[in-house]
Amino acid sequence: MAFLLTASQVLSERRVPRLMERSQDEKLMRSVIRLNGVILGLVAGIMVGLGIFVATNWLVLKGGSNVGAHLQLLSQYFFGYSVSFVGSFIGMIYGFVTGYVLGWFLAFIYNSVLWLRRS
Repeated sequence: MAFLLTASQVLSERRVPRLMERSQDEKLMRSVIRLNGVILGLVAGIMVGLGIFVATNWLVLKGGSNVGAHLQLLSQYFFGYSVSFVGSFIGMIYGFVTGYVLGWFLAFIYNSVLWLRRS
């Protein structure tokens, strides 16, 4: 079985790929992945939108004398939002848009720093 090589034979005969000969920093920079702004925005938007939807409906179902006094403060930023069942859908839309913009912006900043670091 002369055609089988052991790991030590491969290393000793310098059959190591060129990638392993590069410095650690260069290998690290090649392995860092750019973020896709659209996908990160969609994920963040869905998470924030569902978070507002669930939190609002939880408080509506919980009930009480002063339902969602703190969550009601979102109406200062989200026009038409209220702590109600209809307001939860409005808040979900606003939350999705806000999360999408923040996720896209985060990916843009990350990719810009990565680009600056590579050049």
